[in-house]
Amino acid sequence: MDTKEFVRIMDSGAEVVARSEVHQYMTRLSNEAMKITAKLNNAYHTPEEIGELMEQLTGREFPEGAYMFPPFYTDCGKNLKLGKNVFINAGCQFQDQGGVTIGDGTLVGPKTVIATLNHHQDPRKRANLLPKPVTIGQNVWIGANVTILPGVTIGDGAIIAAGAVVTKDVAENTIVGGVPAKYLKTIEPDDE
Repeated sequence: MDTKEFVRIMDSGAEVVARSEVHQYMTRLSNEAMKITAKLNNAYHTPEEIGELMEQLTGREFPEGAYMFPPFYTDCGKNLKLGKNVFINAGCQFQDQGGVTIGDGTLVGPKTVIATLNHHQDPRKRANLLPKPVTIGQNVWIGANVTILPGVTIGDGAIIAAGAVVTKDVAENTIVGGVPAKYLKTIEPDDE
């Protein structure tokens, strides 16, 4: 198995059986991610150095205008896709095995958690994993201490209030907040 095949399997949403070849490869990628994030998080780095470390972590070019304040944590990295001009604030944790896509111009507040894996509900299969992607549109603003759960899509221009737990899709140009996150209002564009 290689990383391309692993990502294809994870993107399919297929159940990952504990101790299977896919699960073992996932563990290998996790160890690699820990090594790279330890470098990222335990010393000062210029923006260029941060971009280079993120390229090692994701296996993708760090997008134009993207920026991050470490520390940053992930237990994979290889299924993380960032758009241009994305900003990721300090202390974020992305569990990206199931796929995390963040659109152009999105701002991610400090200590945001994005999860893409669930464990099986059947206690006999509890160690098995169920991947579901998280997709975040363009120009989204995610407040501090937000948690986004597997399978959620957040529409363009949405705002997620600080401390929200997002359990279901968020429509574009809306504000949601609370636990679980609920619709608060629609964003009206300025006429300027």
